[in-house]
Amino acid sequence: MTPEGEHGAVTTTTASPALASARRLPHHAGFWIIAVAFLTEMAFCAIPTPLYAIYQQRDGFPTIVLTVIFVAYAVGVMVSLYLAGHVSDWLGRRRVILGSLLINVLSAILFLVWTDVTGLIIARFVCGLGVGILTATATAHLSELGAAAGRSTARSSLVSTFANLGGISLGPLVGGVVATWAARPLATPYAIFAVLLTVEAVVVAFVPETVERREERPAYRPQRVAIPAAGRAAFWSAAAAAFGAFAVFGTFMGLSSTFLGRVLGVHSPLLVGVAPFILFMAAAAAQMLTTKVPVRAQLISAIALAVLGLTTVAAGAVLTSLALFLAGAGITGAGIGILFRNALTTAASAAVPERRGEALAAIFLIAYAGMTLPPLLAAGALSVWSPVTVLIGLGALAGALVVVSGGRMLRRPTPATA
Repeated sequence: MTPEGEHGAVTTTTASPALASARRLPHHAGFWIIAVAFLTEMAFCAIPTPLYAIYQQRDGFPTIVLTVIFVAYAVGVMVSLYLAGHVSDWLGRRRVILGSLLINVLSAILFLVWTDVTGLIIARFVCGLGVGILTATATAHLSELGAAAGRSTARSSLVSTFANLGGISLGPLVGGVVATWAARPLATPYAIFAVLLTVEAVVVAFVPETVERREERPAYRPQRVAIPAAGRAAFWSAAAAAFGAFAVFGTFMGLSSTFLGRVLGVHSPLLVGVAPFILFMAAAAAQMLTTKVPVRAQLISAIALAVLGLTTVAAGAVLTSLALFLAGAGITGAGIGILFRNALTTAASAAVPERRGEALAAIFLIAYAGMTLPPLLAAGALSVWSPVTVLIGLGALAGALVVVSGGRMLRRPTPATA
């Protein structure tokens, strides 16, 4: 979901001769190890999506509690992003990625041993802490390992994009498949990923480092988050688009089981996992396929696809058509994916170079707020209005935000490509 340096001021470096001689694996092998670890951890963060309905049926808690469990993840990401999203610049990429993997091993163990609502909230929060320090670090590490191995920046960026969004898309699908066929659907997926993440942590320990560790560590401070003084209008347009994009992502991840069950009568964990899989895979594919398209054409396509997709999702709810609902998820994902990448580019271009990392950190904090507030409000609305009414209302609000924010970005000067 993120190009290099999005979560903060990530400094790209290349390996020094000393680092090169000390490495235990070649850079090209390290590149693919980090890519697989990145994809696996992002898949793990989305594994619970098709399981929420099973938890809810088992424990009988209301939809608002289910949403709080999901939102705990986004809060964890925001806390981690603010406190530690930038430490790999001086602590080292490999150490931070290794720490992130181990944090999510702990999260998997918590899912396995602490199965009441409190445990689920804490496990999701811990998962968010691990992901918050992973995304920018892994993206920067892939870029640096790729450069050392002779890969182009564009290719490294494509791999990073797929590892991020593709991982999130695969998580619900894998979770749904395992939950459908496993005798213990609320334990087996976490046990599998606990093993995978542990093995990957061992292998990552042998990946080359790409950041020269400083003899004197700088005094720790949280990630600075600043709104750029110049280009403030463009920044807020991008922020609104990012908020809207993550509101859609969060609603599909946190409430897809509720909407599919209550509107379409779909209770299969596999089918519940298919909807976010389609959404995020479409977003990843659209981002990768439009990298060479002029920005204006990207934004126009993003607005059109997002509005069309949200309308199709609403039509699927009204007509109780699973096919329309899933088609709408794919169309929406493509539009939202393109819009979000352009929001990041717009925010970066609105800031002076020395404050760009801070501007992007602010964009991500605003984006993750979109993954917290709208799903909570939607869950509250479900106690007052019918699921179809809430879904139509959410689609209308998200569509309006896309049109307004995308339209404002269209009127701002932007680079030739995003």
